[in-house]
Amino acid sequence: MTFQGWFLILLFVGILLALTKPVGLWLHALYEGRRTPLHAVLGPVERGFYRLSGIDPNQEQGWRRYAVHMLLFNVALLVLTYAVLRLQGVLPGNPQGLAGLSPDLAFNTAISFTANTNWQSYGGESTMSNLSQMLGLTIHNFLSAATGISLAFALFRGFARREARAIGNFWADVTRITLYLLLPICVVYAIFLIASGVPQTMGGAVDVNTLEGVRQSILLGPVASQEAIKMLGTNGGGFFNANSAHPFENPTALTNLVQMLSIFLIGFGLTWTFGKAVGNTRQGWAILSAMVILFLAGVTVTYWQEAAGNPILRQLGVAGGNMEGKEVRFGIAASALFSVVTTAASCGAVNAMHDSFTALGGMIPLFNMQLGEVVIGGVGAGIYGFLLFAILAVFVAGLMVGRTPEYVGKKIEAREVKLAVLAIAVLPLVILGLTSLSSVLPQGLAGPLNKGPHGFSEILYAFTSAVGNNGSAFAGLTANTPYYNGLLGLAMWFGRFFVIVPMLAIAGGLAAKKHTPESAGSFPTTGGLWIGLLVGIVLILGGLTFLPSLALGPIADHLAMIRGQLF
Repeated sequence: MTFQGWFLILLFVGILLALTKPVGLWLHALYEGRRTPLHAVLGPVERGFYRLSGIDPNQEQGWRRYAVHMLLFNVALLVLTYAVLRLQGVLPGNPQGLAGLSPDLAFNTAISFTANTNWQSYGGESTMSNLSQMLGLTIHNFLSAATGISLAFALFRGFARREARAIGNFWADVTRITLYLLLPICVVYAIFLIASGVPQTMGGAVDVNTLEGVRQSILLGPVASQEAIKMLGTNGGGFFNANSAHPFENPTALTNLVQMLSIFLIGFGLTWTFGKAVGNTRQGWAILSAMVILFLAGVTVTYWQEAAGNPILRQLGVAGGNMEGKEVRFGIAASALFSVVTTAASCGAVNAMHDSFTALGGMIPLFNMQLGEVVIGGVGAGIYGFLLFAILAVFVAGLMVGRTPEYVGKKIEAREVKLAVLAIAVLPLVILGLTSLSSVLPQGLAGPLNKGPHGFSEILYAFTSAVGNNGSAFAGLTANTPYYNGLLGLAMWFGRFFVIVPMLAIAGGLAAKKHTPESAGSFPTTGGLWIGLLVGIVLILGGLTFLPSLALGPIADHLAMIRGQLF
């Protein structure tokens, strides 16, 4: 580890902390439906959408209607994307003449982008036309991200409102977030990327003569526009197979830093928005503090392990850290930081190959996802997932002080606890169930390229990534088969929507409750004790479930490495 590496990590966190309140203020304006400076330009566009669709943005919805409309919207987008991918070969915007996707791959990809997972069982530049990239995939990058933020707003209203039956209007939330947040930032972001060397063209490939005198075809396309929302919306699906390790997606150290910042930007801001919504910004800072503690712990372990390198190579006299699978223009520190950022935020974009990390270095990205993708988390999804843990934490605290638990003025009763447990239990049940199945069936065992503990880790990582709606991979797994495309598609659907519906039910129940003022017997939920309890609950409930799988995978792989050094 070096001073420069730690400076990068601390600079990264410092910039985000400085941006938290400004971003949170803008998000709070959208949360309340207030006018912003962009309304002068985009207000007519918003009103035009409402007139064309027959939506009254002032007509609010109860949690059931909110959930139904959200599900119908996402199913419609899924069907549209599936059709575009299957018909790709006969649709325009296909300069390479690529054929349509197979039924299983189209099914997997359509669910993947609908669920904000962006898992890719294919190489983007060799599989997707420009039209498929834009209409089939990039549209989801905007709308799945807007859906996640809308759902966070709905839960905020559940905590903030008193004796109310409604938690907002799904269509108004999605429209405002897309128009006034995601689109404006991405326009500026894409221009920055173009200026940095990222292509943005509707053309196909160009043929060049390389320095070795070989004729090579280099693919271009509308990369910058997709790259911007891929990062800002914590989507992660790359235009190219190498993702953000490709120089056309991530050409410089500056673009690398900006991409990492954009992955966390909205997640940081939403914590402040939550505090403002419930009338106490210290609540938001407490949640962010717990998230940052977990994040920094993960970065420390990953950076330490990657900088230490492979002990077997050190025994052979090969000095230095682990550079396998990493870009020399980024190095170990930036690669380790990126890997923790992208898995803490359920983004899934990568600038290095996680499959080539050391055993314990690769364990942290895996463990981040197994915690439920709540360490900052995906846009919206991270904070509403973290608030589910907060409900359980305050329930435990209530048991300790012998009082009915309360959180930000709302009593947490049996219904909320049961629904929170139901939402959190989806991850271990689906991850461990499908991993176990794939570890014994011939179709599952045909996927890993490595045998033993690391091969198991490749399977475990895939289902963890799918259920956690992350999308990154241990790339040693051959996933483009009917077996894995089908099971991973189902895992992504369960991981996204089987968490959302119980969460919305909690929001509806909380909104209907009265506000309970704090008293001398209330457990404080803003200080160091509360932050420590939050961190502990996330680690216990999110971590203990997966200790057996971790022992079978990364830890066993690490021990095998040590045995190799000794013998």
